[in-house]
Amino acid sequence: MPDKKIKCRDCNSTFVFTEREQQFYKEKGFQNEPQRCPDCRAANKNKSQGGNRGGGRRVEREMFAAVCAECSAKTNVPFKPSEDRPVYCSDCYKKQSR
Repeated sequence: MPDKKIKCRDCNSTFVFTEREQQFYKEKGFQNEPQRCPDCRAANKNKSQGGNRGGGRRVEREMFAAVCAECSAKTNVPFKPSEDRPVYCSDCYKKQSR
């Protein structure tokens, strides 16, 4: 099974559908060859995931910069810190929760 050159349907660039990729598609039972180059596939995948938190798709969390109330280390947390509550880095948080 030799490598195949395929023209991307989105950007019209030519990409190689390698023998190894063809074998993978065959093992997974995929009936069709890819129609997009790897860059366009990745862009299309990212576009389709936007804002969707269900369906098993991973969506990146928005992180907020903060300073640990215990050790003063800079850290990132998955919530918007407020002035009236302390924020801890992961190490200090583990110590607080014991």
